[in-house]
Amino acid sequence: MIEEIMAKQYRDGQYIVVPENPVSMFLFNSTRSAWIWLLVRLYLGYAWLTSGLKKLTAEAWTGSEAGAAIQGFVGGALAKAEEGKDVTGWYASFLEGFVLPNAKLFAYMVAFGEVLVGLGLILGLLTGIAAFFGGLMNASFLFAGTVSSNPLLFILATWLVLAWKVAGWYGLDRWALPLLGTPWSRKRKDRDIPEQV
Repeated sequence: MIEEIMAKQYRDGQYIVVPENPVSMFLFNSTRSAWIWLLVRLYLGYAWLTSGLKKLTAEAWTGSEAGAAIQGFVGGALAKAEEGKDVTGWYASFLEGFVLPNAKLFAYMVAFGEVLVGLGLILGLLTGIAAFFGGLMNASFLFAGTVSSNPLLFILATWLVLAWKVAGWYGLDRWALPLLGTPWSRKRKDRDIPEQV
């Protein structure tokens, strides 16, 4: 029955089914690869957590001068954009028109966001989501012309997003993911698409 439904959907052009290669099957679906992702998670988590904790205790981020660090960062990015270096016009407009007027809010978001991403990765709780938001921050910093360790952290975060099913196996995801389920598995019961086993 399931094979017939899948075959019909394939013929109708609804799905393209390509068998997964053994390397990606191992890396992204097998709990035997979880130790690799544990090392990546701990490295990234430590980087985010230590960076966020420094910001939480800094006056220019969350103290009496909250927002000053963001204003300086955005000012540097806008200067690069004016010189035609490293920062594209559309991102400079976003920084100038949206981030700069809300510098205090963004300072708190960055500081607390870095801590939450770090904790999520270290604990292995909602690993894919934590890695996604870490990668989003890395991409934002890269768009603003800050290279530093951002390319490496972005690449590792992207790999963790791809490995979300097994990346938190040696962590809280081992229990959290089965309890929480996924939004698409709840919707699937109402449709004729067979659930993956």
